[in-house]
Amino acid sequence: MGSCIICGTSVDGHICDLHEEDALFEFRGNSADQLNIGRYYRGSVDGFAEFGVFVDIGDSVTGLLHRSELDQRLDSLDWEPGDEVYVQVKNVRDNGNVDLGWSIRQAEREFRGVLVDDPDVGHSTLLEEDESGNADGDGASAQSPDTSADASDDTAAEDDAVEAATDTDAAETDAEPAEPEAGDVSQMGDDNRVSEAGGSFGSNGDDEQSPDETAETDAPSGSAAVVEAEEELETVPVGALADHVGEDVRLEGEVVGIRQTSGPTVFELQDETGTVDCAAFVEAGVRAYPDVEEGEFARLDGEVRERRGELQVETEALTVLDDDERDEVEQRLADALDDEARPDAVEPLAEDDTVEALSADLVEAATEIRKAVLTERPVIVRHTNTADGYLAGSALERATLPLVTDQHRRADAQYHYFDRRPLEGGVYDMDDATKDASQMLDNRERHDEALPLFVFVAAGGTRESLDGFDLLNVYGAPTVVVDDIEVDGAVTDAVDAVVSPSLADAPDTTATTLAANVAAHVNEDVRADLQHLPAVSFWEDAHEAYVDLASEAGYDAEALAQLREAVALEAHYQSYEDKRELITDLVFGDDETDVGGLAGHVAEQFREKVDEEVSTAVANLEYHTVAEADIAVLDTDAYSHQYEFPPETLLLDELHRSVRDEVDAVVGVDTDTLYVRTDADIDLHELVADVDESVPEGGVTTRSVRDGSVRYLAGERDAVLDATLERLADDL
Repeated sequence: MGSCIICGTSVDGHICDLHEEDALFEFRGNSADQLNIGRYYRGSVDGFAEFGVFVDIGDSVTGLLHRSELDQRLDSLDWEPGDEVYVQVKNVRDNGNVDLGWSIRQAEREFRGVLVDDPDVGHSTLLEEDESGNADGDGASAQSPDTSADASDDTAAEDDAVEAATDTDAAETDAEPAEPEAGDVSQMGDDNRVSEAGGSFGSNGDDEQSPDETAETDAPSGSAAVVEAEEELETVPVGALADHVGEDVRLEGEVVGIRQTSGPTVFELQDETGTVDCAAFVEAGVRAYPDVEEGEFARLDGEVRERRGELQVETEALTVLDDDERDEVEQRLADALDDEARPDAVEPLAEDDTVEALSADLVEAATEIRKAVLTERPVIVRHTNTADGYLAGSALERATLPLVTDQHRRADAQYHYFDRRPLEGGVYDMDDATKDASQMLDNRERHDEALPLFVFVAAGGTRESLDGFDLLNVYGAPTVVVDDIEVDGAVTDAVDAVVSPSLADAPDTTATTLAANVAAHVNEDVRADLQHLPAVSFWEDAHEAYVDLASEAGYDAEALAQLREAVALEAHYQSYEDKRELITDLVFGDDETDVGGLAGHVAEQFREKVDEEVSTAVANLEYHTVAEADIAVLDTDAYSHQYEFPPETLLLDELHRSVRDEVDAVVGVDTDTLYVRTDADIDLHELVADVDESVPEGGVTTRSVRDGSVRYLAGERDAVLDATLERLADDL
């Protein structure tokens, strides 16, 4: 039995089933039927045909990477015969033909380990070489020096490390080991030697040493020890390593990746200027510094080398920082990242007092999004399933996707590192948070993915979302709220950044207006694409500056209305889906879509359905006069089509606009939910608290401030309605 090189699970070999596709394999067989379907292999380009690329896997097998498997046109590939490539074996046919699949990972460093696929052994083995270059241990196959001619940077580092360790062995064999003095690691015995490529071996267990006699280390016996350098080295930023090739340097930064190769352990160390691979070697395939984990901050000493045009540091000592030292380095990196992510000064889309009052908050929200992209953290936009929500989410999507594409090579990066997920009612409840937490933890476990940044637009601003935020906070997932309604103070404390007019006593606006201005700060290049969105999001009384801006973009009043109604209708159907391509066609007219025709067609359906429902609703309104307040009540169970368009919230919005000159408020009531629509300034939380006091057995709670909804127990419907009308009349 062995253990998985990625997760440590006990397995028969060196990789578990869960992580087999995360590893890269080197094929040592001589027949196609010895390949393992599903595995990723290192290969080399053999030649081209009209239908694809022939790739050699190992020395004796050639497969076909069909053009249908490529993520680009065949003639756009920059491969040349002999180039090293990475492919997946999809199928081995009875006649020996091998079907290959495209790998988005086209560099060894993008895999989480390198293994040998040797059919003579019967399972994958780590490449372990003895001093003569032959495979050694665990049944690994023999390998002549010639077979490693095209080895990766990690294998090259292994060769140097083995050579260094061999030289050390030879030197120490000829010399009588001296008794080490306190703290003098250079005089330690054979089992405590320091290899050139990274770290010392642990104590041999025969002699006990006092704490004063040992080097500073957190590493256990038998592992690479953490050693203080004998001389103080110059601390060099990663970005300046090119000027120090061949020199010993000291680096300080965060360990952002750890890969166990067939030779050394490779630590990816990141500081404020860049990231560099640092190879540490104990023996072939053995984890160096096993106590060092990703996310820790460390000081690393080593020699700078250049391999195949890339810089690499051969690690001599690695120390995990703690307390003040850790805090200092962490803060330095955080400040540098903030500086890099912070957008340059960007003018607001239009002259707007609200946007001007929130300028600092807009920059902070944009910085968080840009920072997530720079650190390869997925961005998840959660928005309400309304026209305002979809338009706001689309604005951020439009700005962020090009940055994601620039940051990542993988073809599906735009879907992997950015997602929109609609919310019902603009409330982020435990059901939504549990789904998000489960998915993000699964992605972290299976794909080493960073926890995402959650951006809530037209959603999440009130206390009903606190339970959901608390769950995300348990795992440290960052959060941003962009909302046009009054944001509760508890929400402000629970999230990392907030954009809301209520925080600056600014005039009311729409979530789309705020999100579009954030998006312009995220990516100024898409500014022209965004300028019509604010005007679309206003159902009435649109800000004149945004109407003019939309007109400049070619949208007159009719076009704005059609687009708004079309998005509102599509937002209702499959409300849990982002409908990215359809919404993009509607809102931005990509791919030469006939936007006017598409929006006009969908808007026509919207108007037909809404007008019919409103007509029925008006005919069945019940009018109540309570304390001189005129309130219209609609039984939405009886006089609307349940689960069909328009939804109750949109129907009541339209109904209120139709009868607002006749009544002070409209109330919709169904089995266990009540909706309030009025132009008066009411505090729904206070109203609900008073109604709950009046009907204590009614289970009255606020469902969503955004859509003015209240929940109660169905058996107390009449009592709750009467108490609501009386309490509502006090504010009218």
